[in-house]
Amino acid sequence: MIQVRSANFDSTADAKSLVRLLCEYAQDPMGGGQGLSEFTRANIVTELAKRDAITLLAYSGGRAVGLLNAFEGFSTFYCKPLLNIHDVSVSAPYRGQGIAQQLLEQAEVIARQRGCCKLTLEVLSENKIAAALYQKFGFAGYQLDPQAGRAEFWEKKL
Repeated sequence: MIQVRSANFDSTADAKSLVRLLCEYAQDPMGGGQGLSEFTRANIVTELAKRDAITLLAYSGGRAVGLLNAFEGFSTFYCKPLLNIHDVSVSAPYRGQGIAQQLLEQAEVIARQRGCCKLTLEVLSENKIAAALYQKFGFAGYQLDPQAGRAEFWEKKL
């Protein structure tokens, strides 16, 4: 049975699980295929704790096997908070068991409790498995007007 709960950033066990799962995700081709830097491994938990971060851990048999990181944002058009899901990852041996779905369900519960108007996330165009899960969960590409096209996620590294 899978159990999903919020991570406690003050817990050594939760911190280790968070870093391990985030490292696994970063090393996966859909996470970039590279490990996390020493700086990130050493500081990610402290930095998440400084923010209004939501980290969910999914457990199977007492072992953390799934991770979701999210951050509250704000919709100016709705004048309400939103919850942006930044990371969703499940350890490879546990994929296909509905764990990511359970993580998303708990994130939605939290978003509703906070009065959020929507959940947002990004997905790589070739990550067909994740895209199918997100569509099944009710996510869709964003557009204000079909004539203006769909929104794209862009970045400028600093």
